[in-house]
Amino acid sequence: MSEFKDKKIILEVKNLKKYFPVLGGVFSRPVAWVKAVDDVSFHIYEGETFSLVGESGSGKTTTGKTILKLHEPTSGHILFEGKDISNYSPSEMRPLRRDMQIIFQDPYGSLNPRLPVGEIIREPLAVHKIGTKKEQEERVVEIMKLVGLRPEYLHRYPHEFSGGQRQRIGIARAVVLNPKFIVADEPVSALDASIQAQVLNLLLELQQKLALTYLFIAHNLAVVRHVSDRIGVMYLGKLMEVADTKELFDNPLHPYTQALLSAIPIPDPDVKKERIILQGDIPSPINPPSGCPFRTRCMYAKDICAEKTPPLVDIGGGHYVACHFVKKGGKVEYSKS
Repeated sequence: MSEFKDKKIILEVKNLKKYFPVLGGVFSRPVAWVKAVDDVSFHIYEGETFSLVGESGSGKTTTGKTILKLHEPTSGHILFEGKDISNYSPSEMRPLRRDMQIIFQDPYGSLNPRLPVGEIIREPLAVHKIGTKKEQEERVVEIMKLVGLRPEYLHRYPHEFSGGQRQRIGIARAVVLNPKFIVADEPVSALDASIQAQVLNLLLELQQKLALTYLFIAHNLAVVRHVSDRIGVMYLGKLMEVADTKELFDNPLHPYTQALLSAIPIPDPDVKKERIILQGDIPSPINPPSGCPFRTRCMYAKDICAEKTPPLVDIGGGHYVACHFVKKGGKVEYSKS
């Protein structure tokens, strides 16, 4: 992260919450709340890739969509280039859409099947009234070449492409406006392993060529290690640990992070690694545990874990951990119950 410390912070999230109502009764009134994102804070430097990882249901995608105001935040602050956009209306957000884009997880479902790919990629330019139609078409051809698509594919429809090609179309649509910040929501999880590497390398190339900043959302830690500068580990709507990629993999301090890393397969059969098996299922975000959300599955949990929610604390060098038993300097004081 040292290379980014001197750069400006392009995005800052402070105490972000996103709760969804559970409706019930004759009048369909809220009877409970799904706490999808619950008091999350982090920042992203200009030009870096910050990744969010965690199990399904941990709140990663909701965090990304709330940052882009595709979901309205319940509370908290979203600062983009120093401006608090938390309460921006759709009309106020519209100019910012040029600078804030998203690459969706499903490379087919996110593309309009009734439009040829040239029109799909050109649409953002038309919506923002950028250039003449001829200039827009020239820009589309330029971007298609940049993402590895042949210009003669302009008039083909999404169903005529493979999964990897469709994701390249989605990437082209996201970068055609030359944005500053992109949320990449599990952009390779629906692709074959061989195609994943190609798309990841494309994203890294585009980051260098177009000076992009990524919020990369994934559950595959091997993928995240390849692309990330810093990583945030989420569980049940909260951040458990944040650190530089190398620091997180070399020195995971939160028990949840340790369990996730222990599940990564090693291709060498002679290397033995202790696997940490988490007990039980992830609790419901409608009724999360008191105190530390991970305590019901943690082998080190004590009484204090049920009584008090551990804050996300910088233990040194930009390494943040939310655990009662991890102290400043990385000193660990937990032991098995």
